Amino acid sequence: MHAYCVEGWDITILWQSFLARDLAAEAKIEPTAKIVIFHAYDGYSTSLPLEYIIDNDIIMAYEMNDAVIPPERSFPLQLVAESKYGYKWIKWITRIELSDDMDYRGYWESRGFSNDADLLP
Repeated sequence: MHAYCVEGWDITILWQSFLARDLAAEAKIEPTAKIVIFHAYDGYSTSLPLEYIIDNDIIMAYEMNDAVIPPERSFPLQLVAESKYGYKWIKWITRIELSDDMDYRGYWESRGFSNDADLLP
């Protein structure tokens, strides 16, 4: 899978993972839930629309290039959203929250980065 950074670099990584929508299917989602907020152990957070998670192949990675992701890289899980810039690819996920707060802004988004983080065509 190819990753793009807002700083201009990119990389291809082989991930071992499961689909975020499969995790959502196991959860008891309230009908009012509109976004998924991901939290990391270091206080970082970001969010994506629940509809985006369900409708796309967004993955929760636990291995990269045939090795368990090491703690310094993003263990235990990293979100991988190929159509989004890297600041949506949250590392060190410790908590996932469902919310109806469409105005929620994560770390970079609250500092002026796009909440959509869509890659430009």
